[in-house]
Amino acid sequence: MGLTREQPPVAATPAPPTRVRPVVLATLSVRVDPSAERMAIDSSLEAGAPLILVNLLPLRNYPTTIALLGAGATTLPHEEDLEAVRATAARAAELGIKTELLRVTTKRPVPALLEVLHERDAGLVVLGPDLSRTSRRRFRSVARRMRTEADCLVWVAPDG
Repeated sequence: MGLTREQPPVAATPAPPTRVRPVVLATLSVRVDPSAERMAIDSSLEAGAPLILVNLLPLRNYPTTIALLGAGATTLPHEEDLEAVRATAARAAELGIKTELLRVTTKRPVPALLEVLHERDAGLVVLGPDLSRTSRRRFRSVARRMRTEADCLVWVAPDG
C-alpha cells in the first residue's frame, strides 16, 4: 500500500486577456509576393490582429532634394511599385482588417524594419517582396538578418 498525496483543488481562474499583436507585411519598394500577402492577411484575420504594411524604400544620396523636399521626394515613381503595394493594403482593408501602410525611406532597411517591429510590438513579420522585381542577393541578406534579429515570429515568402 503506497502513500499518495492529494493535490489541493485548483480553482478555475480565467487567464487574463492577451493583447493582440499586429502582423507586419514588409516589402523592399516592390509589390508584395502573392503568397506573402495571403499569409499576412490570413494571419491577421485569424488572430483578429491589425496589419501593418511596411514598404522599405532606399534613401538615395540627393542632398539638395532631401534638404528642400524631404526624404520622401528622393524616390522616383519608377523606383517604387506604390500602386501595387496600396492595392495589397486595400484588399486587406476590404476584408475588415485594420490596415496601415508605412513608407519607410532609409539607407539601412533591416535596422529600420526591426525598429518598426519593436515599436509596434509585432507578433509576426511576413517578409514578402516579389522576387522577380528585387535582387535575390539583397533579399537573402535581409531575410537572413530578419530570421536572426527579429524579436517576433518571422515568415519569409516564397520559401516559408
